Amino acid sequence: MQLQDIENAQSLVGLFLQRADERSDMPFLTARIDGKWIPISYAEAARQVCLLAERLVALGLKPGDRVMLVSENRPEWCIADLAIMAAGCITTPAYTTNTEGDHCHILSDSGAKAVIVSTDKLARPLLAAMLRAGHAEHLIAIEQIHSSQSGGFEIHHWPQMLEGDPVAARAAVEARMATVTRDTIACIIYTSGTSGSPRGVMLHHGAILHNVLAAGDVLATDFDWADERFLSFLPLSHALEHTAGLYLPIGLGADIWFAEGLDKLSSNLEEAQPTFMIVVPRLFEIMREKTIKAVEKQGGAASFLLERAIHLGERQISGKTSLKDLPVSLLLNLTLRPKVKARFGGRVKALVSGGAPLNPDVGGFFQAMGLVMLQGYGQTETAPVACCNFPSAGIRLHTVGPPLRGVEVKIAADGEILVRGELVMKGYWNNPEATAAAMPAELGGDWLQTGDIGHLDEGGRIVITDRKKDIIVNDKGDNIAPQKLEGMLTLQPEVAQAMVSGDKRPHMVALLVPDPEWAKQWAKDNGADGDMAALKDNPAFIRALKAAVDRTNQELSVIEKIRKFTVADEPFSVDNGQMTPTMKIRRNPIRAAYQDRIDALY
Repeated sequence: MQLQDIENAQSLVGLFLQRADERSDMPFLTARIDGKWIPISYAEAARQVCLLAERLVALGLKPGDRVMLVSENRPEWCIADLAIMAAGCITTPAYTTNTEGDHCHILSDSGAKAVIVSTDKLARPLLAAMLRAGHAEHLIAIEQIHSSQSGGFEIHHWPQMLEGDPVAARAAVEARMATVTRDTIACIIYTSGTSGSPRGVMLHHGAILHNVLAAGDVLATDFDWADERFLSFLPLSHALEHTAGLYLPIGLGADIWFAEGLDKLSSNLEEAQPTFMIVVPRLFEIMREKTIKAVEKQGGAASFLLERAIHLGERQISGKTSLKDLPVSLLLNLTLRPKVKARFGGRVKALVSGGAPLNPDVGGFFQAMGLVMLQGYGQTETAPVACCNFPSAGIRLHTVGPPLRGVEVKIAADGEILVRGELVMKGYWNNPEATAAAMPAELGGDWLQTGDIGHLDEGGRIVITDRKKDIIVNDKGDNIAPQKLEGMLTLQPEVAQAMVSGDKRPHMVALLVPDPEWAKQWAKDNGADGDMAALKDNPAFIRALKAAVDRTNQELSVIEKIRKFTVADEPFSVDNGQMTPTMKIRRNPIRAAYQDRIDALY
């Protein structure tokens, strides 16, 4: 592993081209096409990147122009991202789940001069937004799109954008990259917007390269490095996947396979056999529940071993394992662990959790099953990883690990976590007021106020208790962390999603989304109508849900206990605006939809 190359790199494009020369015909990007996994080599990807970059320049794009990128995870996403930067422009990625209004906000705020889109389906809301915003002059379509009228922009097709002289294109890109420094803006990533309008985070080349070097340092220290493979599942438009799922593999000379979606993830894992994968906590929760249900169906010895594994995970979380656990661990090595590892392809060295807090019980379960869990912490504004749990630092799953190499962390008087280093953003695009609020002059202008509350443990690891703005203060002045309660509720088999409330109130209440599989089975077992609208008014069904709340309350303090709850009309989702694309709940829209029902609980 050549960490020195990463440390010396001046741009992401320069690092990629160096790796492309070294790796040449080795696979870089692999996607499933017509039922077969088809790889694109490093050399071929570099050829396409340089050709596309020169065609962007030929369209009239200038250094610093923003280019919006709307696509699902696929090889062309990576090639487009690199080519935009190779043209001297700034990538502005957008989620595929964005509405026309979301696209319009990003287009208008960023002033994007061009847009790259993958499919006709994704182009529909985008075209309408482009017409409304009126800034973009070019639309580049990866696949064929249908548009009877383009308005004030030209439409270009992907194959034509890859035409030209590859040798001349490479020379032009190298000359352009010689003028780029680590301080040059590489991308503007818009926050997912758990509250308010998304803000454009300006990340420079050095911020992402800093992340790649720090993460590479962890992997080089704690794992035997060989030919590694990453399975890309989280949206590449998210800062975590963008850095750790694209540029970390590039820095390490690994290859990337693209998952086809949640419905095919299990088969993709078995076929791709990745060594590393980055996932949000909610997916780990789903995998844990599915694994437990599959084992419980076997009954007998399997159920007994599962119970032992869960207890072992609980002791690992608290750091109280001893030689007495060795027989159980050896038995698990011969029974459950190989089966669970096989579900992840059989070659996984580590699973990386990020984007939201990981419940320690979930992490402990997979640790007990023999899988290494690396929980990272950071935010888009830190490119995004600031710290990480890793084996040589002593993994403690109730923490998010120590700061990574080159990252400074301190705790403010009110408990807020502050971060400083090259990884910190240059600010919010076109929003100096928000930048000044996040990086105040009284702190020197270089300390980022994360908005997270926490402390450092005895080993220098960061323990996060909650989001500063999300902390609930009840009518007695007690501080209560809602994410902790919500995480505990969703570990119950009856509960899929939860939002708790209680600010300026005498006690805590909850809005619950029942687990659909559990609800369906309950209705079948009890001869009830399986429709959720009918179930939420069924007293027996509510009593069954209350049992889940009661179990959770047994582990909570008096001020945290959930006294009452109500049932949501539908799951929180991206489509109804109640979830971000990275599966975080959006509290304000949920409250707006259910405020009367929540108020009625008091």
